[in-house]
Amino acid sequence: MPLTEDRNTPLSASEVLVVDVAAGVRIFAGALVVATASGFAAPGHEAAGLAYIGRAEEQVDNRDGGDGAKTIEVRHGKAFRWANDGSVTQAHLFRTAYIVDDETVAADDDNSGRSAAGQIVSVDTDGVWVK
Repeated sequence: MPLTEDRNTPLSASEVLVVDVAAGVRIFAGALVVATASGFAAPGHEAAGLAYIGRAEEQVDNRDGGDGAKTIEVRHGKAFRWANDGSVTQAHLFRTAYIVDDETVAADDDNSGRSAAGQIVSVDTDGVWVK
């Protein structure tokens, strides 16, 4: 049913998310973080079906824990500079970057073997800025 009067819509700050961590992983502070198909945070890695979350704000070691045994703070919705696997050039500006590992992105999905990280907003000698 559409609104017929003003609505006080709740707001929640979502720049830093707290996400349950996947079993058997360690995520380093500053790492590219993804959500697995089950919805748990893991370090970025080459695989299809992952969802890019953002940058780890802390290190969390859940190598001995089950899914959700620990949580991690992940900064989301900002541009982060990741390492360039060598394939990203200025010609890829405003196109999609793809996850290679927890610090590296590429210009292509490697025949659907890589998940999208986000939009390339800048390329410089130090890496690729992805939003």
